[in-house]
Amino acid sequence: MSEIVLEQRIEASPADVYAYLTDETKWKRWQGADATLDPRMGGVFSILMANGMNARGEFVELVPDRRVVFTWGWIGYENLPPGSSTVEIDLRAEGEATILVLAHRSLPDEEIPTQRAGWTHYLPRLATVAAGGDPGEDPGPG
Repeated sequence: MSEIVLEQRIEASPADVYAYLTDETKWKRWQGADATLDPRMGGVFSILMANGMNARGEFVELVPDRRVVFTWGWIGYENLPPGSSTVEIDLRAEGEATILVLAHRSLPDEEIPTQRAGWTHYLPRLATVAAGGDPGEDPGPG
């Protein structure tokens, strides 16, 4: 098993960024065609992507304005089933901005390129929307 670690600077406060990680309406602005989020320990995490794939897991840890952890996997996808990996997102204030560090852990080695491409596509969209911009229609990664 392997992991991906990515960092993204976002020109918004940690509180603003945290809201885009825990509010389903805000989440949909940067990733997914639909989202069902119940941001509490054991609460559902479900993102329907524009291509019809559905990421599913549950919230594991929530520290307001600082940290969001949820499990991740794909419904109907044997190689990375729902809840089989963990996404840890830490938010650190840097002046008026936020440094977001995402670690996606417990990934099968063959999933690293696909998951990296996805997060590399979506984190800049999160940065745009959290800073008050419009990321435009999501063409999906790749």
